[in-house]
Amino acid sequence: MPVAIAVDCMGGDHGAGVTVPASLGFLEKNKDCSVFLVGNESVIFNELKKLKFDKKRVSVRDATQVVTMQDEPTQALRGKRDSSMRVTIDLVKEGTADAAVSAGNTGALMGISRFVLKMLPGIQRPAIASLLPSLKGHTCVLDLGANVKCEAEHFLQFGVMGACLFSAIGGKTKPSIGLLNIGEEDIKGNEVVKAASDLLKKSGLNFSGNVEGSDIYIGQTDVIVCDGFVGNVALKTSEGLTQMLAQYLKEEFDKGYLSRFAGLMALPVIKQFRRRVDHRRYNGASLLGLRGIVVKSHGAADSFSFEFALEKAFGEVKNNMLNEISARMSEINEDVS
Repeated sequence: MPVAIAVDCMGGDHGAGVTVPASLGFLEKNKDCSVFLVGNESVIFNELKKLKFDKKRVSVRDATQVVTMQDEPTQALRGKRDSSMRVTIDLVKEGTADAAVSAGNTGALMGISRFVLKMLPGIQRPAIASLLPSLKGHTCVLDLGANVKCEAEHFLQFGVMGACLFSAIGGKTKPSIGLLNIGEEDIKGNEVVKAASDLLKKSGLNFSGNVEGSDIYIGQTDVIVCDGFVGNVALKTSEGLTQMLAQYLKEEFDKGYLSRFAGLMALPVIKQFRRRVDHRRYNGASLLGLRGIVVKSHGAADSFSFEFALEKAFGEVKNNMLNEISARMSEINEDVS
């Protein structure tokens, strides 16, 4: 069955100049998909004029408002009901689209999505999840910022959602799960984390125990769960470290003629290295726990990067991720009762 994806064309730093060509590029690679381009009609049609596309697979939905990066979630929710972000989510709610993708304000997207779509049965809080590169491929980490403070049962729900996401995107039927902690020993961590560990052990999930921050990139487990405060700090620290290492490498190769010559000789290796750690290939954070598939693209994404967010949404739909989460939560609730 063809998959329809609603795209918030006005969100992000670059708006329709990125989202429209990225959507058409995505359609070129996925013949069993269509898109709804949502936003200012004249702006979208102006971008479409520049490109070739299959008119049968592209629809435009007008929206008179735009959620800015400065808008508070409540302002976006109550004061901008005809924003491109809200109309995009409404298309998923009414069943016209199978998934939504936006590069807009994260807080507003989470607030609107939760209000419009509601939560899946058994899930108390949504979580932001993303795949990060590791020595073994990639690691799914959640929560990355939606929930600053969590209870033990929330970690269990994150584990279920993360496992289902990894299965949908990574193709592994029973991915391993780790609990991010300050040490591997069971005695480490605060009382909430210890209680979460006990719940995960009894859940029937493939729980491997506590893991440390370094294990995210080593690939110790397929999925790592944590609260949003810890997850967001770990993510932003990693981004800063990547930028520092790239700058260091550039400075070393620019020190003199010999260094530049060495850099020229090493160029094929450097290009391959950059490809493996290119953050654009990991663009797209899933808002899990909702009664609909929503993917948040980085606000500064270019067209190449935005396509990966669309691919992620497409994969979640094709692999019935929502049904998998619901089924797994039902099993866990039955075991508890």
